[in-house]
Amino acid sequence: MIDDKNCIQLFSNRIKNFQKILANNDVGGALLTYSRDILYFTGTAQPSYLAVTPEKYFLYVKSGMAFVEQEVFIDQSKIAKERKLNTIFKTFFSTITNKKIGIQLDILTAKEYLEFTKVFKDMTLFDVSSMPLALRSIKDKYEIEQIKKACQCAQKGYEAACNILKPGITELELSAAVEYAHRLAGHEGDFFFRKNDFFMSMGPIGSGANLKNPSGVLYSLTGKGQSASVPIGPSKKRIESGETIIIDIPCHINGYHCDYTRSFVAGRATPETRECYKILKQISDYLIKEVIRPGITCSDIYQSAIDVSKETNYAHAFLKLKQGEQSKLAGHGLGVELNEPPLIWAGNQQTIAEDNIIAVELHMMDDKAGVLKLEDTIHVKKEYNDILTTISRDLFESGN
Repeated sequence: MIDDKNCIQLFSNRIKNFQKILANNDVGGALLTYSRDILYFTGTAQPSYLAVTPEKYFLYVKSGMAFVEQEVFIDQSKIAKERKLNTIFKTFFSTITNKKIGIQLDILTAKEYLEFTKVFKDMTLFDVSSMPLALRSIKDKYEIEQIKKACQCAQKGYEAACNILKPGITELELSAAVEYAHRLAGHEGDFFFRKNDFFMSMGPIGSGANLKNPSGVLYSLTGKGQSASVPIGPSKKRIESGETIIIDIPCHINGYHCDYTRSFVAGRATPETRECYKILKQISDYLIKEVIRPGITCSDIYQSAIDVSKETNYAHAFLKLKQGEQSKLAGHGLGVELNEPPLIWAGNQQTIAEDNIIAVELHMMDDKAGVLKLEDTIHVKKEYNDILTTISRDLFESGN
């Protein structure tokens, strides 16, 4: 268990590492506005600006100061209540000689950006977003501890699904049972994506034909949803005997995510479904046990998955999305966001590092076997990988 004293040191090291990156890239300073990055560096998600140069930093709190004082793991003398961008510029940035200033262009709205250009009119603004993301991809002890807690929470949702699943239940009823168990176990009820105007319901879930036509909201299996407003997640469809079901509902505890997917059958599975799932699990095992190691590129991991699938009877079904489409994604990093680098994407030359936390995300879509998916959260180590999700990785049949 990591105590407050060690947390203070961890958070101090995060800011120091960011300052080193700024210095190494000849950057005069950065002003972070995104709540997940501010949480990562300070311990609070209250509305704030985090101003950083290679030599100093300061947290300017827009609102919620009383919460900030109780939550942060940074020096209290480095905090002040201030919401005016012009005042922050004059107080912190106006005397900086290096006029290259990083801001988070992937998060700011156009209106906010115009305000930044007006206030920082004599400085050169650039997108600094990739720098905190690079730091965040390597997890420290505190972060791994939180992700393990989220994985324990996920276990409760899986158990709830196993207890309630039977032919005739609706997708919505099944999802609600999982969500309820997650919440009671500590899930904070929200997920974070670095994307504006994003919506996901509580997570992709579906059965039978509802899994065979993913919507455009996610580059993955989605489920149909209840209406055109949120075309993802559970519908009110009743699950029929023999249909395959996937549940892909993440958990989020203390700022950190666990992502997992398990496949189910209402009643008994067909021989084709069992065989297809067996192969899916074998491919996942191969990636986790033999392929994913520090130093390998994301594209090589993806290609290894494709290559081994071609040695099976279900190459046509592997990572299939729609007729003629195959997903180019086989996994992703996770932490304070549900999807963050490294992305196991075809063509992505980023290398995997020790202490990356990755969701290995694979599926099959076959006319006879149905739609099946297996996703696990893993901790990348030098010699081997830890599977942090504690849930059974077998196909669940409610008729057994």
